[in-house]
Amino acid sequence: MRLSRIRFYLERLGLSLNINFQRAVDRWAGVPICALFSLVERLRRLFAGEAAVAQPKRILIVLLSEMGSLVLAQPMFAELKRRYPQAELYMLMFAKNREVLDLQGVMPRENVITLNDKALGSFAADSLNALLRMRSLDFDVVIDCELFSRVSSIFSYLSGAKVHVGFEPHTQEGLYRGSFMNRKVMYNPYQHLSQQFLTMVEAIGASGRPIAKRAPGAVGAPPLLQFEQGEVAHEIAQLEKDFTVLSGKKLVLVYPDGGILPIRAWPPEYYKRLCNELLQEGYAVGLIGLPDAKPLAREIVAHCKDELCIDLTGYTRSVRHLLAIFHRAALLVTNDGGPGQFAALTPLPTLVFFGPETPALYSPLAPNIHCLYTSLSCSPCLTAYNHRNSPCDGDNQCLKQIAPEQVLARARELLQESPSA
Repeated sequence: MRLSRIRFYLERLGLSLNINFQRAVDRWAGVPICALFSLVERLRRLFAGEAAVAQPKRILIVLLSEMGSLVLAQPMFAELKRRYPQAELYMLMFAKNREVLDLQGVMPRENVITLNDKALGSFAADSLNALLRMRSLDFDVVIDCELFSRVSSIFSYLSGAKVHVGFEPHTQEGLYRGSFMNRKVMYNPYQHLSQQFLTMVEAIGASGRPIAKRAPGAVGAPPLLQFEQGEVAHEIAQLEKDFTVLSGKKLVLVYPDGGILPIRAWPPEYYKRLCNELLQEGYAVGLIGLPDAKPLAREIVAHCKDELCIDLTGYTRSVRHLLAIFHRAALLVTNDGGPGQFAALTPLPTLVFFGPETPALYSPLAPNIHCLYTSLSCSPCLTAYNHRNSPCDGDNQCLKQIAPEQVLARARELLQESPSA
């Protein structure tokens, strides 16, 4: 049967891959598969010995998680190019995230292998295509950047790469994902994720245990996104044409949606108070987000009852369009998520709420990013060790204890410093 026909039948399955379903499959299917691969690899090493690569020609990076992680991985991409300038870099990722990678320009577009995670059929079909392509490319090194995800580990092993770099929990509690990696990087919950990604590059040619005993150095901000001449001005002009009330007003962008992890969201009541205060002080407020966030945005707009409060959810065509709009704004206030990470690619002053996750590990590394974090006895509760499955009952006090008055005070400081009109 032809591959296209197999793909057609798999896509007809159309089963939704929500986050709980992904966790269940990762556990119930992932554990036995990882155990099987561990046995196979143990036998292979018994007869063939350990693999070594002096100068890799092709390196595959597996990074399936949220788009914001790609911004945090920027130093890793730069270090790979510095250490192995002759090597071709490839990426395996979810299709929904590839736009951010393309914006960064770290590898040719044709070197990106994507998986559709919207439905089981599409995911299965794309997985088959991806595995066939990975095997044909004969990778020397695979770097699994996921924090104990079994599916990424399985893909990494099936890539056939001689050197397999990935995180291991050692004796710490963590998700079992086999023992078939030959470059095991000890996950360090006290070190920023960008630093840990750099350790994975070091691990390619390192030895010892734990591998890659590198001293953390300074990690600079990611380079600002470069636009075509006149592109930003054009997008801003179109925005002001579509929303004429913005003319002459300082614009504050607000991202109130929690996305796939609602526990990371600052309370809607707090956002309403924040927006009301900013509107009363003469600022325009724009609510951003994907179309799924529109009900919450409309609720906030209806509460504020002010023409300067506008709903921009679903307005932007792409991440690039959103970042162009960022150049019109004077401030961004956002939950922990994509917009806060993307802001690091622009000069926009940004306030990011953390709580279930910690800025010590996940804060964007740029001078325009300002984090608000209440470290409670249970914070952070979304970790690599629990597959981001929080024990919280939904009463996220770590965010509720960040008072609107505190946010307003910090917002006013940043707005006074901002030159944006």
